[in-house]
Amino acid sequence: MTRRPDTDAWKRDELLARAADAPDALALFAGASTRLRRLVPFDAAVWRATDPLTGLIAAPIRVENLDEEGCAAFWTSESDPSTVNAFRDLVDARVPAAALRESTGDRPELGPLYDAYLRPRRFGDELRAVLRVGGRPWGSVSLFRDRDRPAFTVADTELVAGLSAPLAGRLRGFLRPAEVPAGAVAEAQEATGVLLFDRAGRLVSANEQARARIASVTGEPGDPTAPMTPIWIATLAAAGTGRVRVRTRSGRWLVCHASRLSGDDAFTVVMIEAAPASEVSTIIVETFELTARETEITRLVTSGLATDEIARRLHISTHTVRDHIKSVLGKVGVASRGELVAKLFTEYVAPATAPAVHRVRTAS
Repeated sequence: MTRRPDTDAWKRDELLARAADAPDALALFAGASTRLRRLVPFDAAVWRATDPLTGLIAAPIRVENLDEEGCAAFWTSESDPSTVNAFRDLVDARVPAAALRESTGDRPELGPLYDAYLRPRRFGDELRAVLRVGGRPWGSVSLFRDRDRPAFTVADTELVAGLSAPLAGRLRGFLRPAEVPAGAVAEAQEATGVLLFDRAGRLVSANEQARARIASVTGEPGDPTAPMTPIWIATLAAAGTGRVRVRTRSGRWLVCHASRLSGDDAFTVVMIEAAPASEVSTIIVETFELTARETEITRLVTSGLATDEIARRLHISTHTVRDHIKSVLGKVGVASRGELVAKLFTEYVAPATAPAVHRVRTAS
């Protein structure tokens, strides 16, 4: 039997090949993490899907060798203008990955995250990356090394950066809609979920609708040990502002948004509602990898414009418009304009089966 070459290039290719076959985001994270550890050793990690429109953490999430304690400190540092390698900056950076010690000239204490999060957990370095494609962040990853290990190298950063686009493309593909799940219309009539947090980010109160909506994403209804404030809710509460779209296990989209109240107590309210089509249409369109012109024509088609009207507005021929529409129908997998509108702009999408958070312990 021929032995497979045990090289970094082969390991990377295997990682990407397995990622291409992953059935859902959590399986993607699990497989990528296991194989990446063979290339870039690390002691703990957090893999996250993100809202591609805001870059904020969404669901699902895979946590390895970490607990949720200190989550607020981690994400509060993101709003600090002195934060080193902030995710918001990596979205548009030339290289979508960076390591703390390398970025600070081996002075990690220059970043507020070090004292607030890394040092108390005996971590010496963090290598983080935004998983981006098409100019959007579809996920992110943080890799941590214990303080007694060597710092991440430039080569480590380059390797992780090279995984950004292919993994992001796979995450984006998981959000493509299919059939409207049974019962979705009835579920849309549920009341708004409301959670109230104090200044320290502690949950003070929540209505039953909030509990039900969170359970619809985490897949843990009735589990007394299930956290009432999953990470994507906790980060909104810590920031006191923001907007995140997440999918439920039945395939529905929800929108979560936070608002900090005025006054000495500075309570924060987080509301969870069924997301109207306007909240997710941009995400859904981008999952089909349409060109810029195809996207433009698709939006005009779905607004009700006829072919000749689209041609006049874009100063192109009707023949060109028809060619673009034909291409769009093929990519989306529908046969008519009506089916296109229904598939792209329905308020619900195909059922998802993966839980929203997966926490594991692995050998260092």
